[in-house]
Amino acid sequence: MATILIIDDDAAISEMLRTALTKRGFSVVQAYSGTEALLVLSRVQPDLVLLDLGLPGLSGEELLPKLTKVPVIVVSAKATADDKVSMLLGGAADYVTKPFDLHELLARITVQLRGHEATGESAVYAYEDYALHADTRTVTCNGQSGKLTRTEAAILKLLLRRPDQVVAKLTILDCISHDTPDCTEDSLKIHIHNLRKKLRTVTGRDCIEAVWGIGYRLAQGQEEN
Repeated sequence: MATILIIDDDAAISEMLRTALTKRGFSVVQAYSGTEALLVLSRVQPDLVLLDLGLPGLSGEELLPKLTKVPVIVVSAKATADDKVSMLLGGAADYVTKPFDLHELLARITVQLRGHEATGESAVYAYEDYALHADTRTVTCNGQSGKLTRTEAAILKLLLRRPDQVVAKLTILDCISHDTPDCTEDSLKIHIHNLRKKLRTVTGRDCIEAVWGIGYRLAQGQEEN
C-alpha cells in the first residue's frame, strides 16, 4: 500500500483527492502549508507527493528542492510553460494544471509509482534513533545493526510509514502479502515476535507494541532497560 502526501491549502481539493485515493487503496497524509509539510515529512516517508505551489508560508517552489527522495507531481493553477519548465527542471516528476481531470491525475500517479518501484528500493525509513535500510533489510541504531527477513522488513516498513497510527492486523496481512503470500494471522504473530526481538537486540528497548484486539504500532518514548 503506497502512501501519498497531499500538500495543498485548498481543503476542498485536498479532501476530494484524499477520498479518491483512499478508495483506491492508498494511504493518504495531508498538509495544508509548506511548513506543515516539513513537519509531516519528519514523521512520515511517503511514496509520492502531490504538491500545490501557492502555499502559505513556505511556497511550493521553495519546498520542491527539499523533496529529493520521493517523486513529486506538481498540481497547480499556474499554467504557463515557464512555470512547468521551471518545476520540471527543478525536480518535479510531473506537472498537472488545475482544474484537472481526476482520472488523468490518478493515471499519472500510477505511472510515477510504477516507475519509482522499478528503480529498486533503496530508501531509509527512520524513526527516533533507529532506521530501516530497505535495500539491505538492515536495522541500525547507534552503531548497532541487525538483519531482518523479507517479511519482517515489510512489517517494519509499514509501521514506520505510519508512526502515529495503530495498524490493524488485516491491513498488515494485506500489505505484506507480496512478501509472504501464505501469511496468516497466527504466523503474523510469529513474525512480529521475531521482529520485536531483533529490534530489542539492536535498540535495547521494545519498539513495537500490541494494541489488544486491533493490531500493532510503534512504541514511543520508551526508555532502555
